[in-house]
Amino acid sequence: DDDMFSNVFCEKSEKLINVHLFALAAKYYSLSNLGVCTPLEDVFEALRGDSQGTRGIKTDEFMNNKKSHEVQVMSELVDTIANYCGIKQVIDIGSGKGYLSSFLSMQYNLKVYGIDSSNSNTKGAHERNRKLKKHWKAYQSRGRTNLESQSEKPLNNVSSFQSQDQVTIQDLVPPCDFTEISTSETSKHREVGLVAQTESDESKLSEEVLGILNVLPADAVEVFSSSQCNCGELSKEEKAQRKTASLKAKANKSSESNLYFPLTSCITAETELSDIITDLEDCMIVGLHTCGDLAANTLRIFTAKPEIKAVCSVGCCYHLLSEQFENQEGCPEEVWGFPMCQYLKDKGWCCGRNARMSACLALERVAVGQMLPTESLFYRAVLQVIIEDIYGVTKSDRHVGKTFSKSSSFIDYVRKSLKKLELDDSKLPDSCIMDYYEKYQHRMNELEAFNMLKVVLAPCIEVLILLDRLCYLKEQDNIAWSGLVKLFDPVKSPRCYAVIALKKQSC
Repeated sequence: DDDMFSNVFCEKSEKLINVHLFALAAKYYSLSNLGVCTPLEDVFEALRGDSQGTRGIKTDEFMNNKKSHEVQVMSELVDTIANYCGIKQVIDIGSGKGYLSSFLSMQYNLKVYGIDSSNSNTKGAHERNRKLKKHWKAYQSRGRTNLESQSEKPLNNVSSFQSQDQVTIQDLVPPCDFTEISTSETSKHREVGLVAQTESDESKLSEEVLGILNVLPADAVEVFSSSQCNCGELSKEEKAQRKTASLKAKANKSSESNLYFPLTSCITAETELSDIITDLEDCMIVGLHTCGDLAANTLRIFTAKPEIKAVCSVGCCYHLLSEQFENQEGCPEEVWGFPMCQYLKDKGWCCGRNARMSACLALERVAVGQMLPTESLFYRAVLQVIIEDIYGVTKSDRHVGKTFSKSSSFIDYVRKSLKKLELDDSKLPDSCIMDYYEKYQHRMNELEAFNMLKVVLAPCIEVLILLDRLCYLKEQDNIAWSGLVKLFDPVKSPRCYAVIALKKQSC
């Protein structure tokens, strides 16, 4: 209760006096304890009814385990929402390297526009698509084997969710606002022709390419002339499969031969998607770990544009959020990343950068033994003392970044960091740098304890940011249903909560 939590800090000194109660209070105010999240299983069951989950393929051959986990879970949810809304177009905001976009288009036959502010990411996505087409035939045969081996296993276990109380969409969405749209029986997965290829050809491709090739639609392959393939050596079954795939490819080539379109554009709350996407139609907008204000702007675009029927957004990088009440000199008309909802705006709520930095920490990872990088944190703390004492700098727009991993010693770290901060290191001898190191070395344990307290508090700050976004959606008149859903395993992917919303049918 509140009386118990009041004993966490001393009233006079405001110092922490009870670590145990501090940890209990932090747990009490975490998302997992507040009961405000909608279980992912309930969302799937409400949107799909009794239908089974989609059977999928492995993605960890061309993504790391973290990204594979995120893409598989989120793509299935996005496809389920798209089917429910009866839409085939998806806008992926902050698409990065295009992993989610590619998987949505290839595995689920959705037309995806991936928009990223980095031109290098967009070029990389185009090049990746070009290489896939070029090397398609080399891995088709092996791709069939992978598909067959995976066909016995569901993509994840959400379809086997057992509940005595059957969940319906009416439990999530008011029936008067949003009625179920039956989906067509069009196939999501294209049959692929089988082509034999030599082992020497297979060795030319990396494992990254292999995983994507396994799910490319048949019409993604450029047409080869008959002289390039000895059809006489194919069995009747293979010939029949080839013919079927070819007919389907020709029938759909004009509209679906290119299902993923990487684009470069900087997205703001005022962005007109129709200026970027010429054939914009009824669609849903998604974002997998949209950085800083991009998560908030994704929600604002969703509420403002009638053609966007649904949103599924997972944010990250809370420390990069802009705050309306952090810098009072800011323009009052400016669009801020926090707060979004009117409730917190009326209270003039401010977190501050230190709190938002703490919200990025991963409590679940620390809980399973993935400890904090104490040495790099110590390096960074001592560096800050140095630049304040020697250079009189207390704030800089420049960042040190991942200098620690590239440094051979503390001296090397300090000199590399000073160059990044554009500070002259010539007046700072090695002996002076080491004096600072030795002066504070005995306080490393103290620093670690302090950061552990920040880790414990992290979920409380994150819940404030996420509930602000949810409340913003609840304040809108055109939303049929909105909620927070835990999508990912927090050990694999600490930023695991998605903000999901569906528009009213008339919107």
